Amino acid sequence: QVQLVESGGDSVQPGGSLKLSCAVPGFTLDYYAIGWFRQAPGKEREGVSCISSSDGSTAYADSVKGRFTISRDNAKGTVYLQLNSLKPEDTAAYYCAANLMRSICNPLNWRTTHEYSYWGQGTQVTVSS
Repeated sequence: QVQLVESGGDSVQPGGSLKLSCAVPGFTLDYYAIGWFRQAPGKEREGVSCISSSDGSTAYADSVKGRFTISRDNAKGTVYLQLNSLKPEDTAAYYCAANLMRSICNPLNWRTTHEYSYWGQGTQVTVSS
């Protein structure tokens, strides 16, 4: 069983920043694409970003492009999501997920939840003044 552990969520004011981490203790992420998703109350879970393992290529939802940055440190077994210029509409529980079938973020379906085999428990981000 692969366990992903998110951390870094917090309450911040609009315009603030946070850095989320996704760690996978005892498991190597070197070969798998990792996605970040978020889910606000009453809404469906949506893909935010994805990072490939093979070439480090990335993908972002239009709503976060230019504000969020995904990165990975395979040596530490950790994937990060830097959140800048946060808006109230970014408020959600943020989840990371591992795609054990692909090393590349497929442009056609990286935002599809059933592409991912394992999920973390989520970390809450609240943006409010």
